[in-house]
Amino acid sequence: MRYDRQIILPEIGEEGQNKLQKAKVLIVGVGGLGSPIALYLAGAGVGCLGLVDDDSVSISNLQRQVLYSEEELGKPKAVCASQRLTSLNSEIETRHYSARLTAENADRIIQEYDIVVDGCDNFDTRYLINDICIKQGKPYVYGAICGFEGQVSVFNYGNRKKSYRDLYPDEEEMKRMSPPSKGVMGITPAVVGSIEATEVLKIICGFGDVLAGELWTIDLRTLQSNKFSL
Repeated sequence: MRYDRQIILPEIGEEGQNKLQKAKVLIVGVGGLGSPIALYLAGAGVGCLGLVDDDSVSISNLQRQVLYSEEELGKPKAVCASQRLTSLNSEIETRHYSARLTAENADRIIQEYDIVVDGCDNFDTRYLINDICIKQGKPYVYGAICGFEGQVSVFNYGNRKKSYRDLYPDEEEMKRMSPPSKGVMGITPAVVGSIEATEVLKIICGFGDVLAGELWTIDLRTLQSNKFSL
């Protein structure tokens, strides 16, 4: 059976697998972070994955965006990602949105899903996801990377509800900041995206300690990892 190796885990079991099958998760951005998030959630059997991305596959993506191949250069990422995930697991449903998440469409798109996962790379989209998730009562699994470093948290979930605005309260100041360097090792989003996927599985199946109200950070140059209360 496809899911045998995780069903034998007491944290998952048949009940957890049924919860995964019924779950609907929206991934905003299917690039560096979104690639491992999408692949591992599809592999785990999350029943419906929504994929939001307005970009096309380019050669510079392939160093870290392992959803894609050279044959897909120039094609829409959301469409290619949907096809790749379906080929990995034909039992799940994928929905692709070849568009940027905006104030005009975010409310409508997010309302179709149980959890929103951050695979994007800009402050505007993160504040938007945060505010719509608060409005709709949806958990927001946040992740960000730069170079060899990354961080993950879970907002608007459980008894320790915190939001992206608790982490970065001054929206205007954040938007005025110079864009961070685009330099990144391919393994950085692999590690951070995998942690985001883990948090999604924990929320759906109800096991472990979810990073609600906490920020997890890692520096892959030293493997120094920390958790901070927000």
